[in-house]
Amino acid sequence: MITSIFSKSKPINFIMVAGFVIILFVISNFSQLFTDVNTALKTSIKLVVAVFFVFLLDFIISKNNLTKKNGYAIMTFGLLFGLFPEALKHSDLLIANLFVLFALRRLISLQTNLHIKKKFFDAGFWVMMATLFYFWAILFFAVVIVALIYHSKNNLKNVIIPFVGVATVILLLIAYNISVYDTYIKPTNFSRYASVDYSVYNSGEFILKFTVLFTSFIWTLIYFFRSIQDKNKKLKPSFFLIAWSSVIAILIAIIAPVKNGSEFIFLFAPFSIIMANYIEVVSEKWFKEVFISLLIIVPIVSLLL
Repeated sequence: MITSIFSKSKPINFIMVAGFVIILFVISNFSQLFTDVNTALKTSIKLVVAVFFVFLLDFIISKNNLTKKNGYAIMTFGLLFGLFPEALKHSDLLIANLFVLFALRRLISLQTNLHIKKKFFDAGFWVMMATLFYFWAILFFAVVIVALIYHSKNNLKNVIIPFVGVATVILLLIAYNISVYDTYIKPTNFSRYASVDYSVYNSGEFILKFTVLFTSFIWTLIYFFRSIQDKNKKLKPSFFLIAWSSVIAILIAIIAPVKNGSEFIFLFAPFSIIMANYIEVVSEKWFKEVFISLLIIVPIVSLLL
């Protein structure tokens, strides 16, 4: 039933997913929304960013033909927020993820072979912007390197361009710091902390969530890699970029300094696309429903653990 509703791309799908994200956001940030005016305004900005994700993801998918015309990706995206609502509380992660999506959008659109240099510059720029808000987002620069291999292996000049985008952000940061703080780089500009302490995950709630997340992720990712060989030659690099983005997102979660579930936010977009590609080719309707039902039931069950 659920997959039938999202089997076609309709405006109602946006409304349902956006409404679901808004409800989750209000529940997760209730105290901040109803304190003083300044805090409420700052929290409202986080809400706008969270809802904007839904529209941005669908735009990237439809513009680049990453799935068929359905709403499975945004549906999965919304359900992942339900699985890890903690991600809705952290403005630094939300903004960093927004900039990473901007970068991925530019890299995926390289398949058109138009404005190659500008897109590489933008990708480097946005990854570096994301790094200012969450340091480990810099690992997504590896995806930029992969895109260079696919799209510019015969043009060495393009290799320099993403680094120019990175340098531009650094120069803007230095200029800002000099004018405001009278220093070049503040220690807080790049908080290079990591943690491999996973003791917080040793609870029934996280064990259940991770079992469902990683089982479905590995299952669909294996299919995704296999299916890339059957994709249009022009689209293959874009699908590889999505797959590698999901791997980078997992790596970031592994070394994230804070372990509370929010560290998986970078996985939401690539996993949603991977899941959508899997759901749309599964012929057994009951099997589709099982996959999606698990993403709905697990957050509810985890509250009882």
